[in-house]
Amino acid sequence: MIDGLRIAVQHAGKGRPFLFIHGLCGDAGQTLEVFPQIDGWHCISPECRGHGRSDAGDKSKFSIAQFTADMVELAAGLAGPDAHAPVIGGISMGAAIALRAAALHPEMFSGVVLARPAWVDQPAPDNLAPHRMIADDLARQGAKAARQTFDNSDMARRILEQAPDNMTSYHGFFERQPTDQTQALLAAIAHDGPGIARDDIAAITLPTLVIGSQRDLAHPLAMARELANLVPQARLAEITPKSDNRDGYVRDFSAAIGGFLKKMS
Repeated sequence: MIDGLRIAVQHAGKGRPFLFIHGLCGDAGQTLEVFPQIDGWHCISPECRGHGRSDAGDKSKFSIAQFTADMVELAAGLAGPDAHAPVIGGISMGAAIALRAAALHPEMFSGVVLARPAWVDQPAPDNLAPHRMIADDLARQGAKAARQTFDNSDMARRILEQAPDNMTSYHGFFERQPTDQTQALLAAIAHDGPGIARDDIAAITLPTLVIGSQRDLAHPLAMARELANLVPQARLAEITPKSDNRDGYVRDFSAAIGGFLKKMS
């Protein structure tokens, strides 16, 4: 229980702890899919409030800062074998949470994984404009009409041409239940940001892996490169775009994390 809410957690492997956080409107399946099968590491994959099997609570509390506070509270009890501090990582929104946690509480972690980041330091970046549009249309029209409005937009046509996997994710928002909770999450998080300055990011001295790919408008490779340049001990891994080859994406993602964790051992 965190803040009076049940936060669901899934696990894989045994050994040193790797706290691995999913993206916006995702769940632990997203992180467990790419966690490598390597000895000596225990993946702890929590589901943020309002996601997966976790309680939602007060929707006005949906924010990157609150989700980070929840994950930091969870991380406080995760010292692994030989008292190793956990590695913290995440995908998309999870990367923003991991970035904020590492910047504000560096003593709690031994490494950082920032996968497919959708933010650097700024709130409401342009790459999250589709999320904000969908949130607005869900609030005004309901799911069925909102999807039709979105699919008929110039924005959707550009996404379908340049990054079809992003379109798959956006369509999932219209199917996700309950609709009002999805709308609240999209509206809150797509207007939000990590809430830390570039100087805070540059002060992170933990070993860091940044993962990005081409053909991903929601998670521009330029953002991954920028973070890799900002964090002194960061390394960038460019992986197969999910829009090109999903199996290749999973394979490359898993290999990048596996190589990073093996070096941490």
